[in-house]
Amino acid sequence: MKSTATLLALTLLTSFAGAENWPNWRGLNQDGSSSETGLPSKFSPKEGVKWTADVPGIAASVPIIWGDNIFITAPIVAEKKLVGLCYDKKTGQEKWRTTISEDEEVQWDDKSNLASPSAATDGDRVYFLFANAIAAACDFSGKIVWKRDFKETHGAFATQWTYGSSPTIDSGKLYIQVLQRNETFKFQEKFEKGTSGKDMSSYILAIDPATGKDIWKHVRPSLAAIESLEAFSSPVFTTHKDQRLMLISGGDTLTIHDAATGKEFSRIATWNPPGESYNKFFRLVPSPVVGDGIAIVCAPKNSPVFAMPLDAKGETQPVWQTGPKGVTSDVPTPAFYKGKFYVLDGGKKLLSCLEPKTGKVLWTGELGGKAKFESSPTVADDKVYCINFWGEVYVAKANSDQFELLSMNEMGNGSKPNGNAESVRASISVSDSSLFVRTQDKLYRVGK
Repeated sequence: MKSTATLLALTLLTSFAGAENWPNWRGLNQDGSSSETGLPSKFSPKEGVKWTADVPGIAASVPIIWGDNIFITAPIVAEKKLVGLCYDKKTGQEKWRTTISEDEEVQWDDKSNLASPSAATDGDRVYFLFANAIAAACDFSGKIVWKRDFKETHGAFATQWTYGSSPTIDSGKLYIQVLQRNETFKFQEKFEKGTSGKDMSSYILAIDPATGKDIWKHVRPSLAAIESLEAFSSPVFTTHKDQRLMLISGGDTLTIHDAATGKEFSRIATWNPPGESYNKFFRLVPSPVVGDGIAIVCAPKNSPVFAMPLDAKGETQPVWQTGPKGVTSDVPTPAFYKGKFYVLDGGKKLLSCLEPKTGKVLWTGELGGKAKFESSPTVADDKVYCINFWGEVYVAKANSDQFELLSMNEMGNGSKPNGNAESVRASISVSDSSLFVRTQDKLYRVGK
């Protein structure tokens, strides 16, 4: 297996050659940004598209890119299959399709399906994880290297809505985050969540990418209760003062850990005040994002954005938070680019630019449209790309002292789903001076 230094060197060489990889759901920097340039602001399915590929099923998983390979997950409803797919980045042709799970339902609720988690890759293998707790590693020819059913060892994932946390590969380990209800329960009187007789604590699992075997399991305690224990966020990694850190958001708190061992260094006291005001339905969706020595996390359901320094120790209060009716995000994860945070309020369709050290709001602008945004913003080439439920891509100016909407580009298939499993939720990936846009039934490569 390649060392972290070797992988970094290969990634940098690829970047210098003009094709930065997008190895996990938030990109190479794990913050929704890319250093790619020459990206378009105006396009459509018939304008500025290098190729179009059919995808067998809609899902929230983003296109994962390494070299000339694009990886996605998808459900095939008619066949009751969950598959991992690989497309050729140059042509859009499907290279291979590997079935990871079959013979069971691929959708448990009307909001999403079991293929919501994005894949991850380290350049050796690609790792797929599905909400039914089945994971597999494939080589770049599509052959399964190892496969696991976590229900057998750790139990089924106990989240009310369909589990959506994405795996992350970092520093030679594959990380899987499970922030869940601490008891088994039945969802909609149909699906059993959790596994009786298993430890239902929330945890982070570090796995050997080559074998699929557990390296360690860190149980993450929380004072949250019921649905507030649940999170659909994903682990985020960063280096601060020569220390590799892991950030986990959910269970009413943001925690910072030693990435090598899982040991917890610090946490925000809470964003869900105890007592009569406690909200037992504060499930969390956005992942944390890091920039300029600060980590931010968006508390649920139009609550404030909270900031925490990376060198915090023990239980701490946030260094700043936005106002009660200020900048917020219930679902989209913010991005960091050229010294600024970009926060998307998907319900109100507002995009804001914040200063990391102080939380000062530099500008806020309205994107517009009738559809909600639940995908996360992608920032590159001084542009912010946001795609809504309908597949409309809004492009705003980044690295600017004021909000400027550059364009709106209709990339959807013409249907107008608004908040169900047919809605577009996959964020946009960037590589090789191109955007990779996943809509209801298509994957587009958009570039000059």
